[in-house]
Amino acid sequence: MQKRRRINPPAIGKDFSISRLVDETFLAYNSARLREAAQLLARRIMKENVTVGLSLSGAMTPAGIGTSCLVPLIENGFVDYIISTGANLYHDLHYGLDMAMFSSSPNLDDVELRRHSVVRIYDILFDYDVLLKTDEFILGLIEAPSFRRTMGTAEFHHALGEAVEERAGALGTRDRSLVAAAYRLGVPLYTSSPGDSSIGMNIAAKALLGSGPCIDPSVDVNETASIVLDAKAEGGRSAAWIIGGGSPKNFLLQTEPQLQEILKIPESGHDYFVQITDARPDTGGLSGATPGEALTWDKVSEEGLPDMVICYLDATVAVPLLTAYLMENCKPRPLKRLFDRRAVMLGRLKERALAARNGIGPDAENA
Repeated sequence: MQKRRRINPPAIGKDFSISRLVDETFLAYNSARLREAAQLLARRIMKENVTVGLSLSGAMTPAGIGTSCLVPLIENGFVDYIISTGANLYHDLHYGLDMAMFSSSPNLDDVELRRHSVVRIYDILFDYDVLLKTDEFILGLIEAPSFRRTMGTAEFHHALGEAVEERAGALGTRDRSLVAAAYRLGVPLYTSSPGDSSIGMNIAAKALLGSGPCIDPSVDVNETASIVLDAKAEGGRSAAWIIGGGSPKNFLLQTEPQLQEILKIPESGHDYFVQITDARPDTGGLSGATPGEALTWDKVSEEGLPDMVICYLDATVAVPLLTAYLMENCKPRPLKRLFDRRAVMLGRLKERALAARNGIGPDAENA
């Protein structure tokens, strides 16, 4: 007999906390999946020996989710590294640079908006000048000699975050930017498609004229794999918290095939999986792919599969509720500051990969 629970919720009163609302009244359909996700995060994933990777797609930071949710999550040690679309990190800069975004209506005249140099993301509006000023900030920064070299996106975003932190400190917006907070807290920020955003476009413009950084995606592939390998060392665990889907989801989950399939290092897959998405599985896209499908690729562990959760819900609804639930139920975790440990973790990954290739040590059987 499968586990079951009688649906007998209390009446919602004015003194209801987020925890009571989720635990006692989210009992069916996607409210129940959100409850399962919240409880999995709070009771099992937020242990000190779990390394939490979060992937981020969709226009989350323009909607304020970076400021309201992601910054508090990393400040409290609830997220240890992030893989994001470049667009989310680009639009996050507007907040750190104190550029205004406005809540409006999706039913406006777009021709009229364009005539007045107003940009629309569904029901979010901002002046076209916001883009130009943000581009100016990025272009001025990457003109510096220190950027004229090859690097991965974590190193690039760390340097970008340092500059945003400095500017935000003068503007009084230090707590508004995810990029700045990640720099301050040692949380690596990766972009799975570094050319697919205005940040990438600005880098490309500099490259065209013979300056600026060269972004090497191979650095990111190996660094993220080394984070997962390090997470699983000495009985530790790895969690994938997926907001949306797309390329960031795959980049987070492919760390395990990189270890097992490519580098021949024995591994068992991510231990925990929580996804908030509106994508369907039956179209065959990665965004809607289930944990069970991921298991066939060795992306997640068979042991953890029964507790893995997909919630089909708008992330702008789910993520604030999950963030509030964690704040009520979990003590802050010590910061892992994975950015500061990248070289050490990468060195260990290289040692294990060489041992596997040369038939030495515990990895030799799969070499």
